[in-house]
Amino acid sequence: MSESSGRPLDVLEAAVGEDVTVKLKDGESYEGELTGYDQHMNLVLEQDDNTTIIRGDNVVSISP
Repeated sequence: MSESSGRPLDVLEAAVGEDVTVKLKDGESYEGELTGYDQHMNLVLEQDDNTTIIRGDNVVSISP
């Protein structure tokens, strides 16, 4: 991921097109390419032929 201002949406914008690991409140984690997000930090991950949509209020961390 490239360096950004540190604001959450700027960090997400810099991560679009990158492979990320998303950890959730319940302990689950998802890996895939971040292909989209919205102002609520809802995320869209693509892995192989699967698309996963994750509600932003469940996200604990996003890492490369």
